[in-house]
This record gives sequence, C-alpha cells and structure tokens, in this order.
Amino acid sequence: MGGVTSDNPPGVALRRQLRPQLPSPLTEVADEDFARRGLRLLLKRDDLIHPDIPGNKWRKLEPNLRAALAAGHRTLLTFGGAYSNHLRATAAAGRLLGLPTVGVVRGDELAGKPLNPSLARCAADGMRLVFVDRATYRRKTDPDVLARLDPDGDAYVVPEGGSNAEAARGCAELGRELRGAAGVVGVACGTGGTLAGLAAGLDDGQRAIGFPVLKGGFLGAEVERLQQEAFGGPRGHWALDDRFHAGGYARTSPELEAFAAGFEERHGIALERLYVAKMLHGLTTLAREGAFAPGTTVAAVITGTP
Repeated sequence: MGGVTSDNPPGVALRRQLRPQLPSPLTEVADEDFARRGLRLLLKRDDLIHPDIPGNKWRKLEPNLRAALAAGHRTLLTFGGAYSNHLRATAAAGRLLGLPTVGVVRGDELAGKPLNPSLARCAADGMRLVFVDRATYRRKTDPDVLARLDPDGDAYVVPEGGSNAEAARGCAELGRELRGAAGVVGVACGTGGTLAGLAAGLDDGQRAIGFPVLKGGFLGAEVERLQQEAFGGPRGHWALDDRFHAGGYARTSPELEAFAAGFEERHGIALERLYVAKMLHGLTTLAREGAFAPGTTVAAVITGTP
C-alpha cells in the first residue's frame, strides 16, 4: 500500500485500489405486503459494494483501514467467532492491500480441528488465526491480553464486528446516500455500528429501525455509546425492534426460513439468513401491523451476501 502521502491520502488511495461501487444501488421491488398498504419498498444493495468486502463490512472497515495506514500500522488484528463475516472481510482487505492480518477466534477447542469454510477462507487470504478460550476471549481488550496477542505493539486493533467510532462515522455515508429516498430505513444489527452511523447520516424527517440478531437487550446502550464517541452525542431518529432474532445469533427458525424462501421466490434475490432475512422479516411484519403510514417509502439495507 505504498504511495500514501500527503498528496495521496489513505482514503483516496484505498478507493482507487479497491474500487468500491459507491453509492450502492437503490432499487424498488413490488412486494404485495407493502403495496396493499400503500407503501413502497426499496432495497439498498450494499451487498454489491465490493465482491470481497461487501455491505456494512466495507463501510465499517474502510475508515479503520484509513486510520491504520495514516498512523503507520502495517498489521490488522481483530476478533470474531468461527463463522464471523467480519473476520472474512478483514482477511480479504489485508490480502487486497498487502497487509498482514491476525484473527483472534473465540474457542480454543477449534484449534486442533479442520477449519470450517469461513475460517478456511480467512486462512487462504493470509490471516493468521489465533484460537483462545472463551474466558480469555471475554477479556480480549484487556491490556494484558492484547499484549500477549500483539507483543510488538504495532498492530491496529479493530474491535469485534468492526464497530467503533471510526466505523460509525463511515456508516454515516450510508445515511447520506439515503437522504430524501425513504421515510423509514431498516437495517440488521449485530454490534450497533451500522445503525449508529446510519441514523446520524439521515435527514431529520427520516428514521432508522434496527433489528438485532442477538438476544440480550444490550444494543440500545451500545448504539448510544458509539454515537457519543463518534459524533459527541445522540444523532438522528432510531429505534430497535428485538422480536426477530429467531432465537439468537447464528440461529434461524421455520418461520424465518419460510419467509426468506418466499421473498427469494417472489423477487429473485438470495437472502443471507442470519442478518438480512431477519431484517426483512421485521420490516414486513411491521408493514402488516400497520406501523407505517400509507404513502411511506421503506428502504431495507441489504448488508451482506449468503
């Protein structure tokens, strides 16, 4: 990633080298659940931003990559579970930019087993995988743990899921791209960074709805914290609806599977189940419940691929 100078800043160099499709496409689909209630449904196709770093992974990683390069870091260290989309995206970014990457994986019992397809992709992209026990993983940001993971102290640490103040500021671009396009914007939520930035980027007359994919009810406080760190305080109008996690992270249900299969058949778009399908199921349920006034345009952010 040479050539990043004062005349060629990291953000310009990154976009020139990685060539993301921005702004991402915004397309309308004729869905009867929305149309019969006088609503329009738009799909914000963030899954098409980049073939290796799609959706909110691009929007959250890009500002962190800029910060890492600007500070002179040449290694990325981050965290995730065995099927983490974030680990895969970080590994791909490292390969494309020529940066070494380290992925700290939750579960030391995985160390002696064959890699699943997700972790195998990370390894193929050059990521060094470090398996830690779950107790250590819970303490992953403690200084003593980080000192063991990065003994030279020269890695740029990206948090689990990629959500930090840099990521929230990056996701504000998503909100700005949707200004004037929809009254309501729905997005799936894992660690809260996308919702925090999206809401900040929207106009005052728009609102964002986040659909958590984890149980626990902790996400509201996390979105507030991220907005405080990124923007100095609350920004935008947003809410959470936690009814659609289908049992928790990495889980689905017969109801969700039936909904996703029906949506795919009607509209010819393959739905990622653990985030995107849950969000669309939530928006469709709210439409059926009459939560949106007739004449409202609803935008659904497609954050990733199956």
